[in-house]
Amino acid sequence: MRKWRHREVNLPEVTQQDAVCPAPIPSPGLSAQAGLQKIWGAIHCQVCPGAPAWPGSPWHEEMGLLLLVPLLLLPGSYGLPFYNGFYYSNSANDQNPGNGHGKDLLNGVKLVVETPEETLFTYQGASVILPCRYRYEPALVSPRRVRIKWWKLSENGAPEKDVLVAIGLRHRSFGDYQGRVHLRQDKEHDVSLEIQDLRLEDYGRYRCEVIDGLEDESGLVELELRGVVFPYQSPNGRYQFNFHEGQQVCAEQGAVVASFEQLFRAWEEGLDWCNAGWLQDATVQYPIMLPRQPCGGPGLAPGVRSYGPRHRRLHRYDVFCFATALKGRVYYLEHPEKLTLTEAREACQEDDAMIAKVGQLFAAWKFHGLDRCDAGWLADGSVRYPVVHPHPNCGPPEPGVRSFGFPDPQSRLYGVYCYRQH
Repeated sequence: MRKWRHREVNLPEVTQQDAVCPAPIPSPGLSAQAGLQKIWGAIHCQVCPGAPAWPGSPWHEEMGLLLLVPLLLLPGSYGLPFYNGFYYSNSANDQNPGNGHGKDLLNGVKLVVETPEETLFTYQGASVILPCRYRYEPALVSPRRVRIKWWKLSENGAPEKDVLVAIGLRHRSFGDYQGRVHLRQDKEHDVSLEIQDLRLEDYGRYRCEVIDGLEDESGLVELELRGVVFPYQSPNGRYQFNFHEGQQVCAEQGAVVASFEQLFRAWEEGLDWCNAGWLQDATVQYPIMLPRQPCGGPGLAPGVRSYGPRHRRLHRYDVFCFATALKGRVYYLEHPEKLTLTEAREACQEDDAMIAKVGQLFAAWKFHGLDRCDAGWLADGSVRYPVVHPHPNCGPPEPGVRSFGFPDPQSRLYGVYCYRQH
């Protein structure tokens, strides 16, 4: 809520000179020239009665222009209103300025904005509603016309993003949100935001602001996509990516660079990885469940180890990617014989699908319970297989996605994992 301060000003007594030559105030109907003439007349009378009257020397004209500028900036000056996609009048509720329903109506009335405290979880490609309602305490009898603004807060170095602004039934959306967002407004005072076709970059914190004249209040909604964090290495070995290359390879695997919060949550769920990787804020960290010599030493407690911020171009590490739950299906293609990488791509296409990406395989393992002991090609040229229920001859005794690295693309030792959208 904006708070305004006021101060008392002691005005000088009116002199005889003031009484003879009072300074006139230009009315809105006067031209700039006429207004300046009246103003200059007052100044001529009060300040320098011996000087020639308007119009005079160029000095007079310059003084008049200098006086006009601050006058145009005074409250109540006539000019174009502030523009942010909508033209606002001086008051959003000034249809009847004399009936007491202006800004003074909210004296003693509190504007309250309500949003959920718990984090909302959803998945990529879905639609989600970010709840937001407002009310007045005590309740008002007459409806008020308010302005609504939704925006996404800055996080991990990313700038704030305007999402939507609205007045009544008029609204405007911005950037990547155009065509994907709208206000629900199903009920009175409901200004919830619906986002359709969710993207990986949509997760984060959103602010709902309600503006009524000089009063404004807001609430926060946190949106998380259900997903899985996985480490990713280059085919050429570990520590090959700078930060920008890490962003690119995560995108190629149907994922984004993970945030610290996502990595920390993955560590709480058991992720243990001894190679350091980039995170979304350009720090380099790694999660350890079982302290050991090569991973900071056995004397350190379990946790997420941090190298701190690193140079985005010069330093090279692995990267932690984040993939969300799928709308489609990942499956192991039953095929009569083993395939090369090229044959694997073609086999998926013949089955009306495409070869799966690493992020899609991890999401299928995490959220769809994909459990196969058969190694298969993936789109990046790696060979992996997902295990939910460990059993003999299927690798370590913990669940996870096992990796055979990046074999020779011409070898015929593996099957293939395909992905088909619903």
